[in-house]
Amino acid sequence: MTVLADSSVWIGHWRHFNPAFARLLDAGAVIVHRFVIGELAVGVISRRDEVLAELHKLPWARMAEHDEVLTLVAYHRLWGTGVGWADVHLLASALLSGVRLWTLDRPLARQAERLGVAFAA
Repeated sequence: MTVLADSSVWIGHWRHFNPAFARLLDAGAVIVHRFVIGELAVGVISRRDEVLAELHKLPWARMAEHDEVLTLVAYHRLWGTGVGWADVHLLASALLSGVRLWTLDRPLARQAERLGVAFAA
């Protein structure tokens, strides 16, 4: 099973080693999204250049078009659910890429579950 990990999973893994996440990484079962790399890039990262370079080597999630994301918001009534624009992009990418979304963010996890793309760690 391939997973799209959001920034909360990466940060959690860097703070406290997560063996399940490490196994997925070793198996080549983790894909990355541009918005996740962007969120991580504006944070404080040890070995910044090395880490960002390694993230860029991972397979990429399919990026949803603006109109696709707006349609997802409307169709699934995602407004007022506690998710933000970047979160909805991750949901859309998980759906378009046919992968599971792994997040530690509760509102995002609820919506991923509702849309059938949640990863159960």
